[in-house]
Amino acid sequence: MRAAFYERQGAADHVLQVGELPDPLPGTGEVRVRLHYSAVNPGDTKKRAGYFGSSMPYPLVIPHSDGSGVIDLVGAGVDSGRVGSQVWVYNAQSYRPFGTAAQYACVPEHTAVPLPDELDDRLAACLGIAGITAHRAVFADGPVTGRTVLVHGVLGAVGSLAAQLARWGGARVIGTVRRGQDLAEVAPGLDLTVALDDSDVEQAIAEVAPEGVERIIEVAFSDNVDLDARVAANGAVIAAYATRDPRPAIDFWPMLFDNLTIRLLGSDDFPEPAKRQAALDLTAAAAGGHLRVPIGSPLPLAEIAAAHDLVDSDNRRRVVLDVTA
Repeated sequence: MRAAFYERQGAADHVLQVGELPDPLPGTGEVRVRLHYSAVNPGDTKKRAGYFGSSMPYPLVIPHSDGSGVIDLVGAGVDSGRVGSQVWVYNAQSYRPFGTAAQYACVPEHTAVPLPDELDDRLAACLGIAGITAHRAVFADGPVTGRTVLVHGVLGAVGSLAAQLARWGGARVIGTVRRGQDLAEVAPGLDLTVALDDSDVEQAIAEVAPEGVERIIEVAFSDNVDLDARVAANGAVIAAYATRDPRPAIDFWPMLFDNLTIRLLGSDDFPEPAKRQAALDLTAAAAGGHLRVPIGSPLPLAEIAAAHDLVDSDNRRRVVLDVTA
């Protein structure tokens, strides 16, 4: 099969290769997916670059955890009726060496999620890491029906999906962007969108949520934690999946007396039942037209280094590879 891979960490154009590797065969409980699209996430580029002091977990890595395609072969213990079914894939390269940047990927059966006919397979390819993280951030502490949810970074991959999922779940949703000039880029549908560089941001949030917000989805914990504490309701949850400063400072006593919970989210290690429920809900919401994902024009597999650089340049459109090209 044709695949992209790396055998050492480093810059994309220095270490990523594209060539022929043996066709994989599914093991017990696995399916083989003939991939159409492979989505690139920031976590994929960080693994390749060796961020956070990570090392090569395997001698050769085919990157990317997310994708979509058609099951063409099943392993022992898997219903042969799944052959020929369209699926989207998550966790393909989570604690595994071979991901979706290839013509074929073998994955555990449950991580190949049935793809309804009405769901675009490019959108589905982008649901994995971002969607499951967003779902966990919104729903890990119970339903949000009738609650007020504050989502920071609604122009980002996770933030955008979190805001849409919260709306789908029946919440009032307040979204933030970093700068006032970004407000025009936010899709309609939120109850309020505010820019963090606005001097009246706290007052604007309070007008929509005078009793405080009950869930906060956080992409920049160290930068926003003081604001979060001021606008949070008693007993609120701050669900954080990223931070700029790895050692953030918090104003402990006010947060304690407000009984706040800080939930930290590492997507590879979410509980298995939570990931499976997220996959079901994401599929239903997307098939029902409740999720929009801005996607750039797919790039061929041979341009994977350029795709990684696009992701690292803070591109607001999701980056996907067309592995059939």
